[in-house]
Amino acid sequence: MKLSEQKLRWILIGLCTSAAIRVFVFAAAFPFFNNVDEQAHVDLVVKYAHAKPPRSVEPFASEAALYFAVYSTPEYFVTPEQYGGQYPSPNWLLPREQLQKILDDEIPFWESRLNHESGEPPLYYAVAGGWMNVGRILNLRGPSLLYWVRFLNVGLAAALVWVGFAATRSAFPNNEFLQLGVPMLLAVWPQSAFYSIQGDALAPLCFGIAFLGLAKLLQSERVGIAVAIWTGLAVAATCLIKTSNLPLPLIAIAVIALKIFLGARKGTPALTLGVFLLSIGLPLGIWFAWNHHNFGDLTATKSKIELLGWTRKPFSEWWSHPIFTLHGITEFWPGLIASFWRGEFVWHLQRMASAAADAFYAISSAIVILATGVLLLRRRSMQDDQRLILAFALLSFVSIVAFLVVLSISFDFGQCPYPSREHPYFTSGRLLNAAAVPFFLLFVYAIDRFGSWTKQQWLRWTLLGATVLVLVISQLQVNAPAFSSRYNFFHRKSL
Repeated sequence: MKLSEQKLRWILIGLCTSAAIRVFVFAAAFPFFNNVDEQAHVDLVVKYAHAKPPRSVEPFASEAALYFAVYSTPEYFVTPEQYGGQYPSPNWLLPREQLQKILDDEIPFWESRLNHESGEPPLYYAVAGGWMNVGRILNLRGPSLLYWVRFLNVGLAAALVWVGFAATRSAFPNNEFLQLGVPMLLAVWPQSAFYSIQGDALAPLCFGIAFLGLAKLLQSERVGIAVAIWTGLAVAATCLIKTSNLPLPLIAIAVIALKIFLGARKGTPALTLGVFLLSIGLPLGIWFAWNHHNFGDLTATKSKIELLGWTRKPFSEWWSHPIFTLHGITEFWPGLIASFWRGEFVWHLQRMASAAADAFYAISSAIVILATGVLLLRRRSMQDDQRLILAFALLSFVSIVAFLVVLSISFDFGQCPYPSREHPYFTSGRLLNAAAVPFFLLFVYAIDRFGSWTKQQWLRWTLLGATVLVLVISQLQVNAPAFSSRYNFFHRKSL
């Protein structure tokens, strides 16, 4: 039974609201500063808020150092046993004399350290810096201001659900299961990047908008130039958030060029491709020029690599990497895909994860990727436009995975703790976040095809509902310890 537009709209509003509430609650539950380089990201937000973007690998700013000294929790990196079984009171509750002694020690320490993330692309930090200034106008200070910046992710999560629905509806206008399934998974996606100050929460929204535009470009007989412009800008914006997203423009350009070359859409002039290329190339060209002028290379990664102590391996040594063994791939894939689903936080030096949920993430995701690849080889299984959209979705996700494989095998990581010589793999799943909408479309599509193959339509909703239940329960289970922290937002009355 097809839902009316009004019911569909209310369901979508409910999913957007659920995503917003979920992100608010968990972002508030986690104290500052987590193990996913949150100090480095906060420092950049502060610098962009003052309109002082880094021009080299710079030390931490004094304002950021003050935040670290006063509002940090030891709960991520230190076990309670090291404090005799109980963590000390937060620094902001200490008498003025004791607090001043901590400030005198901690602030110079941070000011003397270099921020290895200084060359990161600017878009998220510019947006978050502007948001921080809005908080200052509202007279927010200290931890309230920090949480204000983190709560920017509340709106991003709600918008991502809506964009996921819009993109899926554009690609599959007659499949209500896909249209609802994708935003349902996005609404409960337990990626901890949304509970932190970092750009990995903005990337999936930008590329979700790009995916929506690309679906229109691939399906419509005649598309206005405006669509090509904002789609290209969205693709560029994704790269201006994270350097690891650089494979995505190549995939997008290749798919659009293939569509035009094959003449599958009669009304598409080459002008569309030209405008699309310009919309991607102009922002990225400006960023490359800025990096080359200030950091000495196009992506501003050379100085970071040197600071971390990595060295490039000769091409001939790439192929002896353990990732090409069964042990290596079974270490790389489960770690990468599990952290894509649930994030990378640790608590008391232990990964916040469920072994059962991680196994589900690794196995189900592998099945979806392989099954979709097989289905795409069967021309009769779908319309040509939809087949091309699914191929683009698959290539978007796989291209970033492949990029992380290349990074893993091409460096000697020296004494760096992560990645390391003992664990030479990039398994930070948040680096895949940009491809969230394409991935969840593939996931729900695989469930839909399985239901159609078994001729048991109820099975689709059962499998989808079970997946949502796993995400909700596992997220509540692994994140529960953070709620008891005396350092979090819910204890702000004592801040």
